[in-house]
Amino acid sequence: MNYWYMVMAIAIGSALSLLGGATIFLAKKKRKRAVAIALPFGAGALLAAAFFDLLPEAFEIGDAGTLLVWALVGFLAFFMMERSVTWFHHHHEHMLGVTNRSQGVMVMIGDLLHNMIDGIAIGAAFLVNPTTGFITTLAVSAHEIPKELGTFGILLSRGWKDRKVMLANIATAAGTLLAASMTFWLGSTMRLPVAELLALTSGFFIYVAASDIIPDIHEQPRKIGTVQAGILVLSVVFVGVVIHLIGD
Repeated sequence: MNYWYMVMAIAIGSALSLLGGATIFLAKKKRKRAVAIALPFGAGALLAAAFFDLLPEAFEIGDAGTLLVWALVGFLAFFMMERSVTWFHHHHEHMLGVTNRSQGVMVMIGDLLHNMIDGIAIGAAFLVNPTTGFITTLAVSAHEIPKELGTFGILLSRGWKDRKVMLANIATAAGTLLAASMTFWLGSTMRLPVAELLALTSGFFIYVAASDIIPDIHEQPRKIGTVQAGILVLSVVFVGVVIHLIGD
C-alpha cells in the first residue's frame, strides 16, 4: 500500500510542478513575478523538510553523529556535481559555444538527472513511513515549480514549440517515479541504509536552498529581496506547521 501512496504523491506533485511551469504559456510576461514568489517558497519548504522531518526521522533510526556526517556528504556531493555539470536552469542560460538544439538537450538531461535524485529521496522517505514520504514529496514539488518555470522558459527561448516542451518535461518527470520505485523496491527486498539516505537527502535540500536559491534573493533589489525573505520565512513556518500536524 505504501508503494501506491508513493505513486499517488509523485503523480500529484509532478502534475502540480508541470502545471506551474506551463503557466508560462499563458502568462509569459509574468514569469519573473511567478519565479520571484515560487523560489523563496521552494527554499523554505526544502529547509523545513530537512530540519523538521528528514533529520529527526534519521536520528530515530541511526546514530546522530554519523548521520550529520552523511548530511555534510550530501551537501558537498551536490556542490561537486554543480561544479562539474551545468546543473540547474540558470546555469544553462549562460552556456556559450553550443547550438540551441544542443543546449536544449543538455537542459533536459540535467533535468532528468535532477528528477532521479528527487525520486531516490522520495523512495527512501516512503521506506520510513507515508508521512515522511508525503512531506518529502511536498518539499520536492515546491522546489520543482520554479525549476520547471525556468526550464520551460529556457526551452521556449531556444525555439522549442509549446507541445514539445511539455512532452519533454513529462518524459523527464517520469525519471522521478522510476528512481523512487527502484529505491522503494530495493529497500523492500534488501536492507538499504535508510537513515543515511535520509541524511544525505537533507544535505541535498540544504545545499539547494542555501547555495542555489538564497543567493538569488540577496541579488535582488532591496524591496523585492525583503519580500522574498519574508516569503521564505513564512514558507519554513507553514511547512513546519504542516509537518507537525501530519506527524501528530
